[in-house]
Amino acid sequence: MGPAAALAERLGLPVRDLELLEQALVHSSWLHEHRDAARGHNERLEFLGDVVVNLAISEALYEAHPSDDEGLLSTRRASIVSTTGLARLAGRMDLGGLLLLGEGEAQRGGRRRPSLLASAFEAVAGALYLDLGLERTRLWLVELAEPELSNDSPGISLKSPKSRLQEHTQRRTGARPDYRIVAASGPDHEKLFRIEVWVEGRPLGVGEGPSRRTAETAAATRALELLRRERAAMAGTGSPADPADELKPAATTGRRGQ
Repeated sequence: MGPAAALAERLGLPVRDLELLEQALVHSSWLHEHRDAARGHNERLEFLGDVVVNLAISEALYEAHPSDDEGLLSTRRASIVSTTGLARLAGRMDLGGLLLLGEGEAQRGGRRRPSLLASAFEAVAGALYLDLGLERTRLWLVELAEPELSNDSPGISLKSPKSRLQEHTQRRTGARPDYRIVAASGPDHEKLFRIEVWVEGRPLGVGEGPSRRTAETAAATRALELLRRERAAMAGTGSPADPADELKPAATTGRRGQ
């Protein structure tokens, strides 16, 4: 059974165009090594799927949280459709194991890379939209993301690490975190960024990723972890605590771990 047929079976959807679904699984690195084996890589489908996912999630949140204002709805949506959020949804269907990756990309752990999983997930959504239509694709997305859609956590706990770190620094000094590129290596289609975040004149975290945004998010996460440990040490608790109440992590509500 090919990867597209396996995915269709896993999804439980009446997929008609397996070739289109297979294209959603094709990374550009694989197509570079197998130029005549597929109709194309998945980046065009990713472009379309991005819109489909955002529309479906936005509508579902609007219905599920009638008392939320526009700002909180936007925060909830961002937590679901972020790179981390979409990679989590991709993990629920074990999408990584079905991706068609170039040899080098596979060896570098591409099947577990959040940015690659998120992009492939959007491509799958785009392929399903073209094949099955918006309503069937919307229902599939809403069912898959139900734990996040029904999450009633306050808005601050849904914010990204970068947003939470910025709010902390602005509250303390009025300044913004300073993200500095330490290194950027690899060809354009396989870039690896290493970024360091400085807060109040000192480096607090380093992160790596295939884009500046991903690396900055990883650096912010490390900075928050350090600030929690420092606050815990100052309080003499011996256990991690957030540097401020606003930095508390979101409660785990999904069927799978973060």
